[in-house]
Amino acid sequence: MVGNKIERFEDLIAWQKARALTGKIYEITNAGQLKRDLGLKDQIQRASVSIMANIAEGFERGRASEFHQFLSVAKASCTQYSSLMTHHFFQNFPIDQTGGDFTTQSLYDLAGCLLPDFLVGFFTV
Repeated sequence: MVGNKIERFEDLIAWQKARALTGKIYEITNAGQLKRDLGLKDQIQRASVSIMANIAEGFERGRASEFHQFLSVAKASCTQYSSLMTHHFFQNFPIDQTGGDFTTQSLYDLAGCLLPDFLVGFFTV
């Protein structure tokens, strides 16, 4: 980053959070129940990578309108990821159960928190 101008997509807070989310997703999907559900595992991993990739690609386009378009696609991938994790969570932990693996729920919540960072990243470029 030069001064207040972001020169590389790696400096975007949204991309950094998406990268951290993707790392955690790979840890979770390569263990436990998700490890055995190959279709769901692959789809969750692809959605998380798509968030990162679309932030980076949109930034590299160099135009605010294109960046905004790619952020919209990244947000949609975030929604897809959230939906898949919600499906997994409720398939494995019934609604009336008070215990369970809340790491999965925490990651689901983190995905929903990315939206403000998308907007911050858009206006600081």
